Amino acid sequence: MKHQLYLFVFLLITLSIINSQAAERKKYNFNSEWKLQIGEFPKAKDTKFDDSEWKQVTLPHAFNEDEAFKLSIEQLTDTVVWYRKSFRIPELKSNQKVFIEFEGVRQRGDFYLNGHNLGRHENGVMAVGFDLTPYMKEGENVIAVRTDNNWMYREEGTNSKFQWNDRNFNANYGGIPKNVFLYVTDNVYQTLPLYSNLKTTGVYVYAKDFDIKGHKATIHAESEVRNDSKSPRQFSYQVTVLDADGKRLKTFQGDKVTLKAGETKTVKASAIINNLHFWSWGYGYLYTVKTALKDDNNQIFDEVSTRTGFRKTRFVEGKIELNDRVIQMKGYAQRTSNEWPAVGLSVPAWLSDFSNGLMVKGNANLVRWMHVTPWKQDVESCDRVGLIQAMPAGDAEKDREGRQWEQRVELMRDAIIYNRNNPSILFYECGNKAISREHMIEMKAVRDKYDPFGGRAIGSREMLDIREAEYGGEMLYINRSEHHPMWATEYCRDEGLRKYWDEYSYPFHKEGDGPLYKGKPATDYNRNQDEFAITMIARWYDYWRERPGTGNRVSSGGTKIIFSDTNTHYRGAENYRRSGVTDAMRIEKDAFYAHQVMWNGWVDTEEDQTYIIGHWNYPENTVKPIHVVSTGEEVELFLNGKSLGKGKRQYNFLFTFDNITFKPGKLEAVSYNQAGKEISRYAIHTAGEPAKLKLTAIQNPEGFHADGADMALIQVEVVDKDGKRCPLDNRTVQFTLSGQAEWRGGIAQGENNHILDTKLPVECGINRALIRSTTTAGKATLTAQAKGLPAATLTLETVPVKVTEGLSTYLPQETLKGQLNRGETPSTPSYQDSKKGVHIVSAKAGSNNSDAEKSYDDIELTEWKNDGKLSTAWITYTLEREAEIDDICIKLQGWRSRSYPLEVYAGNTLIWNGNTDKSLGYIHLNVEKPVRANTITIRLKGNTSDKDAFGQIIEVEAKAANKMELEKSSSKNQLRIIEVEFLETIK
Repeated sequence: MKHQLYLFVFLLITLSIINSQAAERKKYNFNSEWKLQIGEFPKAKDTKFDDSEWKQVTLPHAFNEDEAFKLSIEQLTDTVVWYRKSFRIPELKSNQKVFIEFEGVRQRGDFYLNGHNLGRHENGVMAVGFDLTPYMKEGENVIAVRTDNNWMYREEGTNSKFQWNDRNFNANYGGIPKNVFLYVTDNVYQTLPLYSNLKTTGVYVYAKDFDIKGHKATIHAESEVRNDSKSPRQFSYQVTVLDADGKRLKTFQGDKVTLKAGETKTVKASAIINNLHFWSWGYGYLYTVKTALKDDNNQIFDEVSTRTGFRKTRFVEGKIELNDRVIQMKGYAQRTSNEWPAVGLSVPAWLSDFSNGLMVKGNANLVRWMHVTPWKQDVESCDRVGLIQAMPAGDAEKDREGRQWEQRVELMRDAIIYNRNNPSILFYECGNKAISREHMIEMKAVRDKYDPFGGRAIGSREMLDIREAEYGGEMLYINRSEHHPMWATEYCRDEGLRKYWDEYSYPFHKEGDGPLYKGKPATDYNRNQDEFAITMIARWYDYWRERPGTGNRVSSGGTKIIFSDTNTHYRGAENYRRSGVTDAMRIEKDAFYAHQVMWNGWVDTEEDQTYIIGHWNYPENTVKPIHVVSTGEEVELFLNGKSLGKGKRQYNFLFTFDNITFKPGKLEAVSYNQAGKEISRYAIHTAGEPAKLKLTAIQNPEGFHADGADMALIQVEVVDKDGKRCPLDNRTVQFTLSGQAEWRGGIAQGENNHILDTKLPVECGINRALIRSTTTAGKATLTAQAKGLPAATLTLETVPVKVTEGLSTYLPQETLKGQLNRGETPSTPSYQDSKKGVHIVSAKAGSNNSDAEKSYDDIELTEWKNDGKLSTAWITYTLEREAEIDDICIKLQGWRSRSYPLEVYAGNTLIWNGNTDKSLGYIHLNVEKPVRANTITIRLKGNTSDKDAFGQIIEVEAKAANKMELEKSSSKNQLRIIEVEFLETIK
């Protein structure tokens, strides 16, 4: 009996030990039940501080959210704000640890637990984590955060400003505008990827040895593991890969490891996995990789789930390859705030998917976040929707030295560690302008240390001549390269309000009408929708013309600034930026559809499409031009079945029909290929008289959640009796909301941009408004009323969200599905070579002969020029072979303002004669009758002329992106060639 008692006690102790070591890691949503108060409250860090009168909010929540799009960016309130929260952790064991993760605060945060100072965070961008364990109490705990979003904030200890805390670019939504999570782990645990404060790097998952056609690769997992117990611990490392449906693909093991008390090691495991689906553009296929620590009894005592995807990349010969297929970048330079009216950046995860997925729907494949690292929610959203990302660290407009450069390097380090498992990131951006070679090498070393196998190129804006950069490209201009890829980091600054169709229909906005900008006309920033769309077509043509397949030196595309209208610096009539192809509520402008047509392919067009710009509701006998964007070779226009002829083609994709007289009915555009076969068509119809309001709810596919942070996007339209939208209706709609939701509203032209106004005009027959859930589940009813129309009602019901003692297990980011609409990467080539470059082996010039090679050295910051005499303004190139050169692609100094009268000879035969066009980079001298020769001579035959053709296209901080652009020549008889390439058409 005595022995049985001893055995029972021994088993009880053993089970107790096993259970204590097998404590499950838990991740909690920590967004609920915060208290917020604006002002300075030094005692708010104390546990017993009375916050009963403070406002209760669910994070993410910027204290100044009401100002988003109401105030111009520089007027956004900056002040001190406190946040507090009480919470309890159930069944917390003595061998467990507690960590907190803030996805970011703005600008400075000071963090306290139960009155103890945890530390501070000052860069205003990156996530930060703290170990709460030393200050945790049994029962109730209180966390407090003091934030300060001062525009002029300087780093404590160095008095240095953070260059990216900028009143032009980085909308200042202050406080805690991002998510917060709480983790409970064993005291031997895989660390979090939170280098800021914790100095830990977490889990790193990557793939090598890709076999794209065979759908297999070697999957590697690495975990930084720390032993915070008081004795050595032995464990084994196990990795399990689950597919998108949660099905286990493979489990594999690493070696057994012993960690001393206080020791940290990185453990690793790898295995070949078959039947993989590779992440791709528009194919957000994601795997869950579970990395686990197992004790000697084979019990898992710590497990981390990493959602990631696998894809292969190459950056060579001026081109970008994704999964062995060349892809030209087609997308948007979007403000990192990615904001919405009256809420700023603090939107639910599904709404991030809606916005970012809309880019993919418009056939964009890249978003370049501007100036600062995006928040984790947008990073993960791009993974799900299949949108490639360029991730910056932090910058305003120029390279820096000293502490400000160190701040940028530290931010890049932290951002790489935090985001290196997100497959959608293909580019790390070191600066919003060129950085020095030494700085590029330093940043590259950071990438190589923390993400050596992620398949990501690191570079910077410009970087036209620094070979250590793995990509480059200017802000406003077109670059070509056969070395590291060049894509324009932001092009086409024009602005246009969605409300204005054209000059021929209400509200009759004459193209360019608006106030002066800095005392000068600002026509490019006050466009109507017709001209805004046409401008998008013209600007993209420059990149399409230089796409892969058009020579040895090519452009890898570019990102248009911006995707959606933004609460940042502006040049047009309104106090916010309207360069978006959607408005701030993500309602598409016609420019969106222009891009959708032109960008329908990886490089060359792969799906044919046609779109008619504008509407078809005009006053009787209105005569106007009709513009059609199409991938066809010809477009024919029909009105009520009668042909109006074929359109005049420009910029490859634009077809214009002049002097079309309006008649009600059906206007249809039919597109044909070279053989005259129909390949696509598109029609618009005349809408009837307004008959009713139509309400549509756009919401989380998993339901409208009662967590105080979820939102529903409500669309209101004025439609005719058949349900067709009335495109000229701008009447005001009165909204009444009752039940369990809060009105956040929308945006429209008018006082304070109608922010938070329950009287919201439709514009062009449509508008949208946001409503936010409360923390009580129930019905929310929205009623819309407008003069002359019957009322419309919409009722939504919110889903309960359980919150216990401040903690919730509802993690909306982790349950949203990847979007797979475009399918896997095609196995066919993405383009057909249309031209090939004939290499230059030498050159002889009329003067400065030693610099002649600079005109074909594939470096866009070097040039050859003669001495200013007309007699020496020539250069002769010797080619690698005799060729019939029919296209001379050339970049001439002063390309946007200077025209050169040139003669071009093949051998002794004149093959081109004329004045060069002005451009945003390259021009093409097309030879009608090429002559076979192995020498080409370019000669200036008279005076150059200067007149800027793109005067309003300027930067905020400088007149030119490239110093060569506006540099004056010493003589009008100076020929200056930056780069030239001689091309043969492939027959």
